[in-house]
Amino acid sequence: MRLKAAASGFFIAMDKLLWIRLTALSGALAVVLGAFAAHGIKDQLTPQLMETYQTAVRYHFIHTLALLAALNLPLQTSSLLWAARCFMLGIVLFSGSLYLIAFTGIGMFGMITPLGGTAFIAGWLLLFTAHKQSDAEN
Repeated sequence: MRLKAAASGFFIAMDKLLWIRLTALSGALAVVLGAFAAHGIKDQLTPQLMETYQTAVRYHFIHTLALLAALNLPLQTSSLLWAARCFMLGIVLFSGSLYLIAFTGIGMFGMITPLGGTAFIAGWLLLFTAHKQSDAEN
C-alpha cells in the first residue's frame, strides 16, 4: 500500500516504507533518550526538570506506537496519512520542546508544547473520523 499526498514540502508524498522507517527512527530515539535519562543525566537534572524530561519520553513513546499503528490500520489512506503527520509533528513539537526545557532550563520553550499537544489531539481525532477504505483505494 502506498500513502499518497498531493502537497509539497514537509507534506511531500511518502510511501508506507518511508513512514515505517521514520517511525522506527522515532522509536529508537525514544529508547536512547529514555536510557540517557536513566543513566546519563539523572543526577544532573532537578527533580522538576527530570519529570519534564520523563513526560517528553513517555509521550514520544506513546505517539511513536500510535504512529506505527496508524500506518497499518485498514482505514482510508488520506485520513491515516494526516493522522501520521499529526503524530510526527506532535512528537517534534511536544516532546521536542520538553526535551529542550529539560536540557536548557529555558521555560520559554514551553510555549511550543501546546502546539504539539494540539497536533496529537488532531491525530487521534483523524483516526476517530477515518472510515474503512473502499476496494478502489487498496
